[in-house]
Amino acid sequence: MGAPAPEMVPPGPVPGDRVLVIACGALANEVLAITRQHGLTHIDLQCLPAQLHNRPEKIPDAVRRAIHVARHDYERILIGYGDCGTGGLLDKVLADEGVERLPGAHCYAFFAGLEVFDAEAEAEPGTFYLTDFLARHFETLVIRPLGLDSHPELRDAYFGNYTRLLYLAQTDDPDLDDRARRAADRLGLAYARRRTGYGLLETRLGALSA
Repeated sequence: MGAPAPEMVPPGPVPGDRVLVIACGALANEVLAITRQHGLTHIDLQCLPAQLHNRPEKIPDAVRRAIHVARHDYERILIGYGDCGTGGLLDKVLADEGVERLPGAHCYAFFAGLEVFDAEAEAEPGTFYLTDFLARHFETLVIRPLGLDSHPELRDAYFGNYTRLLYLAQTDDPDLDDRARRAADRLGLAYARRRTGYGLLETRLGALSA
């Protein structure tokens, strides 16, 4: 994935009651919005590059390294990833390190809620999902990496088995809604939208009491 993710952990000694969320860069806006909205001033955020989703086999080691560095300053750490295509390898790392992650296989599931996502996937298996982040960066995260900007004829090879694009919207943003609609048109898919809010991400962060 192609959008850069800044480091957002304050330097220097950290009080023992603070919590660090080590998250995918694709969740940075959402984590910061939740912490602001709920006054979770005891939560700090460190983002790993969203580009790791193009190489999910690299996610477990990247997360392990981040945990080892953070343990110098934080006793409480939450991992802001699903399984994210690691085939259980991330869970193995987290079991070794004694650290929890967000529930679900990916961000679609914890934004929509596990039961809702499973129902949507069962109702229409040929669904391509977008979040706010993916709608915002569709060109750089989907079109260009797949070569569809220069070879649009590859569309059927990648998306021939899909029937719809479902935009799981974290916010009510007309610009993002328009981007998601145009993404569906570009892929030749029917368009649907479900307002999810922040889902289990908000629930889990809210449970990290100071």
